[in-house]
Amino acid sequence: MTESPPPSASEPLLPAAGWTARRLVLAAAVLMVFAAAALPLDLAAARFVQAHRLTGDLRRIVTLAEVFGWGGTIALIILTAVALDPRGWRVAPRLAIGSLAAGLAADGLKLLGVARWRPAPALEAGLNQTFVGWLPLWRHDPALGAYDSRLQSFPSGHAANAVGLAIALAVLYPRGRWLFAAFAVLACLQRVEGLAHFPSDVLVGAAIGCLASAICAGPLHRRLTALEQ
Repeated sequence: MTESPPPSASEPLLPAAGWTARRLVLAAAVLMVFAAAALPLDLAAARFVQAHRLTGDLRRIVTLAEVFGWGGTIALIILTAVALDPRGWRVAPRLAIGSLAAGLAADGLKLLGVARWRPAPALEAGLNQTFVGWLPLWRHDPALGAYDSRLQSFPSGHAANAVGLAIALAVLYPRGRWLFAAFAVLACLQRVEGLAHFPSDVLVGAAIGCLASAICAGPLHRRLTALEQ
């Protein structure tokens, strides 16, 4: 009996698309539960981070990990994949939908959902005071000043980008899946360590990244897989 050949780097990680989509939706649900559990601890976590900042090379590594969650560098990562993968531009849709679309969804929630102070200006506030209103584009309180990035903590767009990108890369290049997961975790940690987001913001962003990937693994699976052949 002959042995089956090992999977190639371009072979999908989980070929059972329906099961994969369900698993990603379940992961998103678990992350949302964790986010709800983390909510009462958000301010304590932010104060701890402020009092115990990382130093040296460890801080440099965590700080540099932001590039895995920022839209501009994600576009460069996608271009790199297009340049190096024999399939060329055909791998771009999965990567773009999984990452950038997830980030856009998170940004939409910032604008259409709830306004929340970022940790740095809210360390002395109470938990309820970090949230300052629903539908901020239409109901923003002028007394708070301009509705800008200071009030756009929830959810984390970087986390959504990073998790969505890690999953898309893992599907396309399964041999690197643990490396991509590590990059995503570091990018999420950077948002908390840099006092840019509370832990619950990051967990909700990660859940959005999983949901965007579930769309790639479910409704869009056949089209994306056919494109990538």
